[in-house]
Amino acid sequence: MPTIDFPAIWHNILQQLAYNPADPLMFNSGLFWVLFIIFLPCYALLKSRRTKMMVFVVAFSLYFFYRCSGFYFLLLVATAFIDWWMARLIARSQKKWQRRLYLWISLLCSISILLFFKYFNFFLFNFNAAVGSNFQPLDIVLPIGLSFYTFRTISYVVDVYKGKMEPVRSPLDYLFFLSFFPCLVAGPIVRAVDFMPQLRENRPASREMIYAGLWLVLIGIVKKAVFADYIAQYNNIVFGNPGGYTGVELLMAILGYTMQIYCDFSGYSDMAIGIGAILGFDLGINFDFPYRSLNVTEFWRRWHISLSFWLRDYIYIPLGGNRKGKPRQYLNLMITMLVGGLWHGAAWKFIVWGAGHGTALCAHKLCLPVLKKIPDNWLVKFLSWLLTFCLVALLWVFFRADTFADACTVIMGVFTKFDPAYFPVFAQVRITWCVMMALIFALHFVPKSIYQDIQNSFVESFWIFKLLIFIVVVQLVLEFASADVQPFLYAQF
Repeated sequence: MPTIDFPAIWHNILQQLAYNPADPLMFNSGLFWVLFIIFLPCYALLKSRRTKMMVFVVAFSLYFFYRCSGFYFLLLVATAFIDWWMARLIARSQKKWQRRLYLWISLLCSISILLFFKYFNFFLFNFNAAVGSNFQPLDIVLPIGLSFYTFRTISYVVDVYKGKMEPVRSPLDYLFFLSFFPCLVAGPIVRAVDFMPQLRENRPASREMIYAGLWLVLIGIVKKAVFADYIAQYNNIVFGNPGGYTGVELLMAILGYTMQIYCDFSGYSDMAIGIGAILGFDLGINFDFPYRSLNVTEFWRRWHISLSFWLRDYIYIPLGGNRKGKPRQYLNLMITMLVGGLWHGAAWKFIVWGAGHGTALCAHKLCLPVLKKIPDNWLVKFLSWLLTFCLVALLWVFFRADTFADACTVIMGVFTKFDPAYFPVFAQVRITWCVMMALIFALHFVPKSIYQDIQNSFVESFWIFKLLIFIVVVQLVLEFASADVQPFLYAQF
C-alpha cells in the first residue's frame, strides 16, 4: 500500500507560499484565487467584529505584499506608522510652522524611499555620463507597488494638513487603508478621504455589490489573461528586434501595444475594484473607455483616472493651475506631465512620453479658442478622434520600447519601410491576432448603457447562468493563456 509523504507535501506547500521574486502573487494567478477562496468566508465571519476583521485583512494584505516583494513589506509598515504619527501631530499643532514641519517630515520619509529604490541608479547613471565618473550602480530591487502606495501616503498627509479630513485615530485603521490588498500593487490610487468613511461604517456588501464585483473580476480576467497576454506575444517579438521588421509589422505592433496596455491595466483595475466591491468597498472607477477621447485633455480624464486626478490635485493645482495666466498654466501642465512620466519609470523614454503628453495638453489649451469655432459635426469628431488616437498610440512607443533608440527605430521604420501591400499577408498569417484587435476596437465603442444593462442582467440572473459565464471565462483563459502567468504591466511601475 503506497504511503503518503506528508513532509514532502508540506514542504511543497511552504515553497508555494514563500516569497519568490520570479513568481510574485498576482490576481491572475491560481494561487491567489485559492488563497482568496480561503480568505473570503473568514472575512465574512469577522465582518461584524470590526477590529478582528481589520487585523485579519491587514495580515492577509501584508502577506500578499510579502509574496510580491519579500520583506520590503516592512517599508510599508514603517511608512504607515510615520504618516499616522505625523498626521496626528499636524492636526494637534496650532502653529503653522510646526504643521509644515510635520508635513515635510512625512513627505520626505515617503519620497526619499521612492527616490532611493526607483531613481537612485537612474540619477547615478546620468551623473556618470555628465562628469565622466565610474560609480557602480547598486543592486536595488524595486518593491512592487511602492509608487502606488507612496502617492496614497502623500494624499493622506496633505489632505490632513489642508483640513480636508481628520487624521485617523488608530494606526490599525491607517495600516488597513494603506495595505488594502485589492489596490496595493497597481492601484487604483484610492484616497483616505474617500476610503476611511467606508471603513468606519463597515457596511456589509450587498448582493448587488458582490455580483457586480464578480462581474468586474470576470471581465478583468478576460481583458488580461485572454486579450492582453495573447496580443503581447506578437508585440514582444517585434519590440524585441525593431530593426528587423517591415513598416506594416511595426505599425501593427504599435497598435497592438496600444490595446495591450489598455486591456492589461484596465483588466487589473477591474479585478481590483471588483474584489473591493465583494468585500464591501467602493474603489471608484479607473478607466472610462479612454480611446473614445476626442482630444488629449479628455483622454486624461478617462485614462488611469485615479492617477490623473492625483496629479491634478497634488501637483498641477498647488503649482498654480490655470490661475496665474496662460504661460504659467502651460508650464504647470508640462511640469505635471513630466512628473507623471518620471513616476512611471526611471528612464528618459518615460520623460519623453510625459513631455509629449504635456506638449499635447498645452497645444490643445492654446487652440481651444479656434477649436470652439469649428462646426461640431461627425467628420470633425472623427478627425479629432483619429488625431488623438494616433498621438496616444505614437507616444506609447516610448513607453514600451526597451530604450529611447529602439523607440526611434520603431517610429522611423513605420515611415521608411511601409508597404500597404503587406497588410493582406499580415492578416492571413495572424488572423486570430487581427480578430482580437478588431474585437477590442469594436467593444470600446459599445454604448456604456449597454454594458450597464449586461452587468445588471448578470447580477439578477440565476446562479446557473453565473456558473456558465464563469465556465466560459475559464475555458477562454485555458484556450488563449500563455504557458506562464504573465505579470501586470503596471506592477513594475
